Amino acid sequence: MEQYKHLSFPTEYEKALERVNAIDPIKYAKTRNFINGQITYLSPYITRGVISTKQVMDKILEKQYPYPAIEKIIQELAWREFFQRVWQSKGLQIWDDLKQDQQEVVHHQMITSIQKANTGIESIDFAINGLYEKGYMHNHSRMYLASIACNIGKAHWIESSRWMYYHLLDGDIASNNCSWQWVAGAFSSKKYYCNQENVNKYTFSKQQNTFLDKPYEQLVDLPIPDALQETTVLDLTTNLPKSNTPNIDTELPTLIYNSYNLDPIWRKLEKVNRVLLLEPSHFNRYPVSDKVIEFIIDLSKNIEGIQVYTGEIADIENLYKTNNTWENQKIISKEHPAFAYYPGIKDQRDWMFPEVNGYYPSFFGFWKKAERSFRKLLK
Repeated sequence: MEQYKHLSFPTEYEKALERVNAIDPIKYAKTRNFINGQITYLSPYITRGVISTKQVMDKILEKQYPYPAIEKIIQELAWREFFQRVWQSKGLQIWDDLKQDQQEVVHHQMITSIQKANTGIESIDFAINGLYEKGYMHNHSRMYLASIACNIGKAHWIESSRWMYYHLLDGDIASNNCSWQWVAGAFSSKKYYCNQENVNKYTFSKQQNTFLDKPYEQLVDLPIPDALQETTVLDLTTNLPKSNTPNIDTELPTLIYNSYNLDPIWRKLEKVNRVLLLEPSHFNRYPVSDKVIEFIIDLSKNIEGIQVYTGEIADIENLYKTNNTWENQKIISKEHPAFAYYPGIKDQRDWMFPEVNGYYPSFFGFWKKAERSFRKLLK
């Protein structure tokens, strides 16, 4: 259980690029489901827009691996784009059960033992403590935890997903919400179950005689275990730094960065104002922890000349209007469903498969088209 001991997420841009360059797609495919597998640890940088999925794909292609060797890692990157397209298409409906209502829901609260890392499943409790300490959890552990909360504990997915998003350095609403719904059967054809044997295999634990230590067919009808009975009401708040009004040259455009766009090379050579905008309205709706805010601000330091401002987009707009220099082209951002209300120009993000857009009700349909596009890149 030492896999998180030395885990860190440095905020220097060069360190993120080093991780991109160090990807071994063959080892990734073979070991990714194991808690100590050779995964990339790139998700916080991709989520925060420091690097793009396309950058990662291009670096992998540059090394000229044969298609079978890279299929799995490209497919996993495609999951992220798939979830983003769902969010683009569904907007605020990302907070609703997407395909069908989650079945057998007993309550819409947080399970206390999960919040307190006291479920009795040792590797899960360890992963929760790792989430609190490092702001990260292995994807397989996330699936296990969601299955325990939603399918064994019979909680609706939404509060548990809000709690996890709050703590994740790679907290992405699309990936987080859709993944929780996939496990809970609200965005998939069936619920995902894990048992103790499976947990032991991939986390290298040897625990027995837990509420998960049963064949899969028995888990489906299992009464809620005592360890998952108690619930609590979440109180999630964001502490944003205080800041002065940014110093804006209103004769120049202003590039708006945010918690999902911290790209150091975006329009890098242009003479513009650069502002990391931390909107209280956004974080009141989607709260995150102090650790996440610190990570976002530290990542922004890769962007030369950036000013951190706690305020609303309307404040930036009003600076131009006050000086009678307002034009719609004066505010520039990157397209993102969390910030669709920004005025001005919206640059497109760097997609791996820009032609595969719109809503797909399943990853299979999305990947079928994306894979055709990808194979063309190999020719």
